[in-house]
Amino acid sequence: MSGRSSAPGLAVWLGIAVAVILLDQLTKALILGALQLGESRSVTSFFNLVRVHNTGAAFSFLAGASGWQRWFFVGLGLAASVFIVWMMRSHPSQKLFCLSVSLIMGGALGNVIDRLQHGHVVDFLQFRFGLLQPVFAGGYFPSFNLADSAITVGATGLIVDEILRVRRGR
Repeated sequence: MSGRSSAPGLAVWLGIAVAVILLDQLTKALILGALQLGESRSVTSFFNLVRVHNTGAAFSFLAGASGWQRWFFVGLGLAASVFIVWMMRSHPSQKLFCLSVSLIMGGALGNVIDRLQHGHVVDFLQFRFGLLQPVFAGGYFPSFNLADSAITVGATGLIVDEILRVRRGR
C-alpha cells in the first residue's frame, strides 16, 4: 500500500476550507446583526466583541489607499486559492501541509467574500493585554476575525510542517 492511498482526498481539504468559510461568514453575519459600526461589547477584562470595517489587509495595511486595494486583495486571495489547490494536488500525502493550506485558503476566501460583498472585511475579535501597550495603543491588539485566525493557524502549521520535514531529512 502506498502512502498516497492513505492520504485524504482533495475533497476533504476543500471541505475544511468550505467549513472555515461558512463559520467565518456566519460569525460575521451575527456581528453585523448585533453591533453597529464602532460598537464594542466587553466580554472579559481582556476580550471585547467589536465591529470594525477594515478596507486594508493585516493590521489595516493599505486601509488608507484610494480603493484599488479592494480589488488587489480580491485578486490575491483568488490567485492564492488556485495555487493552494494545485499544491494540495501535488502533495496529497502531506497531511499537515494540506490541512494548513486548507485553513489559509478558507480564511483568504472568507475575507474575499467580505471584500466583494461589503467593500471591506468585517473584524470583531479584540484582545487587550497590558504588555502590548508599548506597541499597540492601550494594549489593544488589532481586531480580527475567524478568517484571520484560520490564516494564522494555517501559517503556523506550515512552519511546523517545514521544521518537521527538515528534521526528517537529517
